[in-house]
Amino acid sequence: MQTFMLLFSPRFIVLTLCIFITALLVCGAIYDFEDIVLFTIPIVIFGALSVLGIHDLLQKNHAVLRNYPISAHIRFLLEEIRPEMRQYFFESEKDGKPFSRDTRAVVYQRAKMVLDKRPFGTQEDVYAGGYEWMNHSVSPKPLADEHFRITIGGPDCTKPYSASVFNISAMSFGALSPNAVRALNAGAKKGNFAHDTGEGGVSPYHRENGGDLIWEIGSGYFGCRNPDGTFNPELFAKVASDDQIKMIELKVSQGAKPGHGGVLPAAKVSEEISRIRGVAMGEDCISPAYHRAFSTPIEMMQFIGEMRRLSGGKPTGFKLCIGHRWEFLAICKAMVKTGIYPDFIVVDGKEGGTGAAPAEFMDHLGMPMREGVSFVHNALIGINARDRIRIGAAGKIATGFDLARAMALGADWCNSARGFMFALGCIQSLSCHTDRCPTGVTTQDPTRNRALVVPDKTMRVYNYHRATLHALAELIAAAGLSHPQEIRPIHFSHRISGTEVLSFARLYPQLHPGELLEGKVENPRFHAWAFAQAESFAPLPAAPVSAFAPVAVRG
Repeated sequence: MQTFMLLFSPRFIVLTLCIFITALLVCGAIYDFEDIVLFTIPIVIFGALSVLGIHDLLQKNHAVLRNYPISAHIRFLLEEIRPEMRQYFFESEKDGKPFSRDTRAVVYQRAKMVLDKRPFGTQEDVYAGGYEWMNHSVSPKPLADEHFRITIGGPDCTKPYSASVFNISAMSFGALSPNAVRALNAGAKKGNFAHDTGEGGVSPYHRENGGDLIWEIGSGYFGCRNPDGTFNPELFAKVASDDQIKMIELKVSQGAKPGHGGVLPAAKVSEEISRIRGVAMGEDCISPAYHRAFSTPIEMMQFIGEMRRLSGGKPTGFKLCIGHRWEFLAICKAMVKTGIYPDFIVVDGKEGGTGAAPAEFMDHLGMPMREGVSFVHNALIGINARDRIRIGAAGKIATGFDLARAMALGADWCNSARGFMFALGCIQSLSCHTDRCPTGVTTQDPTRNRALVVPDKTMRVYNYHRATLHALAELIAAAGLSHPQEIRPIHFSHRISGTEVLSFARLYPQLHPGELLEGKVENPRFHAWAFAQAESFAPLPAAPVSAFAPVAVRG
């Protein structure tokens, strides 16, 4: 009886009206039976709403539906379309996250080769804290050849690679659709730049168009693993011998979720994924949070040296997001102690991330890219290894200014994932993890990824790469430089407050060559050198404050 009386409460007025109108319509249909067809559709509509309302009233899972039957569904509908409403109607040009509308628009315009200029002055608040700019020269240089390239490969590398300074960052097949991988690789082939496979292995879609590949090897060792998930050197050597694969990248961690493994449930392991990744069907496909091929810095360097040998001397390096400083410094000590050096290091910032990740990891774990690049750059200077190891940067890079800024901090080249996704047509719907990508970029649903037309998107990938490098060329020419390798921290400024500005040279002070080996480090960022050890990723036991002075590496 109490439940029945709820129908007369104002909160239930929608349900009450639906029931009342349904009853009136039924009575009308009975009275005027000859015109019953006219009543059928309204009866079905209001009858269905009445049934829905009664179900809402009696169900026990959603309190808001029990208190506001029928009308509460409007709330769920508004929640569903809230991101789109905000993006299309309320978001300013600079406020969108993770990428602003203005940045997305620049990528779309450059990918389509339409006008990308802006009228009437900047929309940036140039006096707000955090604003950054590049300093220009009163004697700018002529516009340089925009096909900027660098050679990657140290003294131990017999097959160095001439790489573009702007490449496609790691995104696996499985995360991306077949057509997205095809278009990215075809664009890389046309533009003569590199395409990182991601840790999901080298798929037929990576090979189809012949673009240069960087083969990423993660903790799952997909494409080069034994049935028990351990590394298979023979299989690795067979795959790595492919001429299309130009470099080998060991993934230690990634920006979006450093220190976090992954599981592809058995139900999602298709025959195709099973074949590409080398995993059994009917079993979970696991990427552990740690590597089983090594457990110490020394073993890590030995593993990198072995991969370089097995690949026939191709450039071999590793990617990581910086966490504990002493761990990377321990890797540096292992380089010095073993004499084995990687050919390159890719520094992934915590602001990167095309894949889904726990909120705590995505928002609050790992070092941002700029601090990471500067730290790695200086650590290599401090052990006299900077001239033999190239540094790549990844993490929210989309424009020529983003490239120049990362290079000022020590990067030799930059990778972009989401920038190239925008070039493919991604609209930042934030549905990558749902398999319902509206543009066919991050879905395995063939009815959805058919929307991505490969020849058209190939040209957009190529155009975006070319136009971004052209923008970079214009920036460095305006600064009086001829090549991105000439960019230094002094060329950039950062506003601390409305009245205080510091150059990057002040914000990111540099070590001098060999400073870590000399044991006289005053920079607090490198005090952890004293606790790093080549034999373990764990720090040495805590020492007194007087022991913070870095010690020289011997042996």
